Amino acid sequence: MNNPEIEVWLVEDDDDVRQTLLQTLLLSDIKARGFARAEQALQTLSPEAPVVVLSDVRMPGMDGLQLLQQLRQQDAELPVLLLTGHGDIPMAVAAMRQGAQDFFEKPYEPEQLLHSLRRAMDKRALVLENRRLREQLAARRDPGLLLGHSPQIELLRRQIDNIADTSASVLILGETGTGKEMVARSLHQGSGRKGNFVAVNCTALPESIFESEMFGAEPGAFTGVTKRRIGKVEYADGGTLFLDEIEGMPLNLQAKLLRVLQESVLERLGGNKLIEVDARVVAATKIDLQSAGEAGLFRSDLYFRLNVVTLALPPLRERRADIPLLFLHFVEQAKAQYNRETPPPGDELMQQLLQRDWPGNVRELRHTAEQYVLGVLPPAGSDTRLSLPQQLAELEQQLIQSAMARADGNVALAAERLGIPRKTLYDKLARYRHHS
Repeated sequence: MNNPEIEVWLVEDDDDVRQTLLQTLLLSDIKARGFARAEQALQTLSPEAPVVVLSDVRMPGMDGLQLLQQLRQQDAELPVLLLTGHGDIPMAVAAMRQGAQDFFEKPYEPEQLLHSLRRAMDKRALVLENRRLREQLAARRDPGLLLGHSPQIELLRRQIDNIADTSASVLILGETGTGKEMVARSLHQGSGRKGNFVAVNCTALPESIFESEMFGAEPGAFTGVTKRRIGKVEYADGGTLFLDEIEGMPLNLQAKLLRVLQESVLERLGGNKLIEVDARVVAATKIDLQSAGEAGLFRSDLYFRLNVVTLALPPLRERRADIPLLFLHFVEQAKAQYNRETPPPGDELMQQLLQRDWPGNVRELRHTAEQYVLGVLPPAGSDTRLSLPQQLAELEQQLIQSAMARADGNVALAAERLGIPRKTLYDKLARYRHHS
């Protein structure tokens, strides 16, 4: 799968060779630009350019090795591939030691060259994304678990933007580790509310103290209470109350929560005074609450009151296109946390990450990134869900769906943004429809 954001710059003084190579690249859905002189390409190149360079070695004026040296001084992580004549192999080997990504002897095998270029393009995309993440961390802008470009995560971000500044109750559905609390915090941050964000794990509170922890207690309400206790609901007044794993809330207390939602009042344990509260309630669960209600395990009236807006969080295995970006983000966080310098993850590790099922979802990916930074990442197992061609096809389909969604179904616009011919996009869309 090509990376549509990265362009190949071809530096070749022979007009016929340059035009033939450019045509080969364009027919392979790779954006490309040709230069007859190394000096011209060097002057045009800007810092952080989303390009890889493919250059002939022997050229008039600045040759390919001098170009490599200049490019390495500008950006040591810019991939440079070299085309060499039959007698230039020792020179090319020396160039590899100086940092060239790869070299090919003329006449070369087109498929091998294209494969190497695609690897270089993917590497360049990861390097540039890694740099952007460093800048975000330095500026304390943390995109967190909502980072990514898959259609599912882009839809989720739009939904959060649409409802964050309302008072509507929200029910978040998602497996363990998908980032339910992160979504709740994003809703709070976008709400404009000045009060506290209060998070409660309903399965972690013992039932014996649940009521007093949630709703507060007056002195003498039960043994050991000598002064007034403010509960979580009241502490969230003016802010957001996040109830994680709400299916664990005792049935007898669900009625009290329902009253808070309906009337915006509560009573502390042992008290008779009605206390007004204005807390926006965001609840999260990993089970089907409607079915639980029908089975008598959860109050149906509370479920319908919570379910004003539902946000469904996709498991990581359904948004594999986001794995490289998320992993790089967590690596940068772990490097800062543990004060470790770690080389960027290589292609082999990224392929292993893409193949895993991630039962622990984004939380498990974060843990894996920490292990990588600390140098204790265990070797990958032999069992993988998808072959590499299947992974790439799945990622390509996600990226195409995302581009089509952003372009509101406009194939011409989506093709332009993806950097592929319109006919190619039509063919791919038809193939995915056929297999769906």
